[in-house]
Amino acid sequence: MRQTKAIKAEKATSKVQNAKVDLIAVVVAMTDRAPCVLTVPANALPSGPFELGHRSLQFGLRTWVEQQTGHHLGYIEQLYTFADRDRIGEQRQQRVISISYLALTRAEHAAGSGKRAWRNWYDYFPWEDHRSGAPPMVSDILQSRLLAWAAEADHDSLRRERRQRGAIAFGFDGRDWNEELVLQRYELLYEAGLVEEALRGPSRITASPLPGISMTADHRRILATGITRLRSKIKYRPVVFELMPPVFTLLQLQRTVEALSGRLVHKPNFRRLVEQQDLVEETGETAADTVGRPAKLFRFRHAVLDERVVAGTK
Repeated sequence: MRQTKAIKAEKATSKVQNAKVDLIAVVVAMTDRAPCVLTVPANALPSGPFELGHRSLQFGLRTWVEQQTGHHLGYIEQLYTFADRDRIGEQRQQRVISISYLALTRAEHAAGSGKRAWRNWYDYFPWEDHRSGAPPMVSDILQSRLLAWAAEADHDSLRRERRQRGAIAFGFDGRDWNEELVLQRYELLYEAGLVEEALRGPSRITASPLPGISMTADHRRILATGITRLRSKIKYRPVVFELMPPVFTLLQLQRTVEALSGRLVHKPNFRRLVEQQDLVEETGETAADTVGRPAKLFRFRHAVLDERVVAGTK
């Protein structure tokens, strides 16, 4: 009996050791008033295996991103660990675990090259940009197809649950749009077989996918996770300044926040909030390329980070 348990334990340990661990980066920059993500060929996020020579996870991630794209990472934070059995494909026998990171960089460092490309993240999620109101595809395509999917359920309770999930995620039936539900919306569309990634493999669903560029493996799910994190975090941490140039106008700052969140903000309220939080300070200079009266130039007040640590506030 003890020998049998020992053999089982040894086999389980062997399987864990055979699991492949990848490091993957969601690198975001603002270019031409659009939030962009750094990609490599085959519409993939920069990634690579965690190797014995890497002294840490972050070191390994930075190494792979620099090798694959030539881009040196600044601000990074760990995002999520992905380990679902079916995330890579049914043909793969080895379990693949991906540890993802969110990285933010400035536009002046975001030039493209033959090895990399910066893609507008709304190319992958066209239903997420509500700066000009809800995209027509939400009411013209998404609502009817999600309702049809709900109607296909086997019993009433599941049909009601699917309709409710669609209404909450996409703001149907007069509900408010919640910009932070990026991942939930993608997962719902995946479950309904409405994105190209759900059509892969022998058990694929045969419905035609929605507009929106697909990515390799489950990289679009990882990107959705990164957007969700960033949209939430800009509300309580000054991470948006990692994407701003050293000096900027308040309008540029507002446009960046709107581009990231995918919706407009109230200009007077936004400026009042920035001033009340002491997030920026005037440089004493003005922008010469603005229409009308020259706009004041500001910079991020880095001292606010130290002050909030001392005060114990966000």
